[in-house]
Amino acid sequence: MHITPTRTGKSRRAFYLWFTFLFLAASLLLAQQSAVQPPPTIVFMTDFGVVDDSVALCKGVMYGIAPNLRIVDLTHQVNAFSIRDGARFLFGATPYFPAGTVFVVVVDPGVGSSRKAVVVKSKRGQFFVLPDNGLMTMVEDRDGTEAIREVTNPDWMVGAKISSTFHGRDIFSPVGAHIARGDDWTQVGPPVKELVRLDLKPATVDDKGLTGEVIALDGPFGNIITNISADDFLKLGYQRGDKLRVTIAGHEIEMPFVRTFSDVPLKQPLLFIDSRGRASFALNQASFAAAYKIEPPQPVWIPRKKPVEKQ
Repeated sequence: MHITPTRTGKSRRAFYLWFTFLFLAASLLLAQQSAVQPPPTIVFMTDFGVVDDSVALCKGVMYGIAPNLRIVDLTHQVNAFSIRDGARFLFGATPYFPAGTVFVVVVDPGVGSSRKAVVVKSKRGQFFVLPDNGLMTMVEDRDGTEAIREVTNPDWMVGAKISSTFHGRDIFSPVGAHIARGDDWTQVGPPVKELVRLDLKPATVDDKGLTGEVIALDGPFGNIITNISADDFLKLGYQRGDKLRVTIAGHEIEMPFVRTFSDVPLKQPLLFIDSRGRASFALNQASFAAAYKIEPPQPVWIPRKKPVEKQ
């Protein structure tokens, strides 16, 4: 017996096909939006260390305001109270993050004092939530600032009882989360004309050579980080493979200018251009800082390459 499909059956199949089409189209649209619009990102840096709960408390505040937040830990091992190290790490990291990224930085030896809490928008479109104590100096010199505002709006802070010693949790974290989720950052407080700056001395080159400074050590490896750019060093005339005598903190040390650590024997000194484009000093698989008892800041002197005498 032949059964003719009913109109109701045809309508039901059409509905299912239409529903399936809409579901697939919506799924595709959501996937495309997810690919184009990543979750809001905060890059978080402090000198808190990871022994206690300080970092986790700050993150809890941020997630409470913006649950879909992505938090990238730049480092929480900045040398305690070292604004210079914080500025250096911030300078090194910002080029690798897109416009719209929010940097929350808490290296704040003046917490609770008259120093301002500020939000800075750079000309690259990144936001910085931090104490106004010089942390922005190197980024400002390279990227410029579009606008600066002081954090004064209590609605952007945590509660009425703000600690005088934990602004990382009570001020910087909530402000960073509000900005990351898309709130109007100009509501944070009034404009500020200029930022506090670090007194950073640039390396200098003259007819005799180059004067620079040891500004930091490279973590557990003990390499020497300087304020000498590769461009300034190369003005002295050295080529890779050349040997030179460098004076660091009163130690005169002979070493070659090479590409990488393994270009010299184990525990021998070398000068190389590091991943941030600066002249640096190291021992192959040993600590230069420990071997020569160097703690920053210390002076560095590199003479110009002597011209080869004609025979």
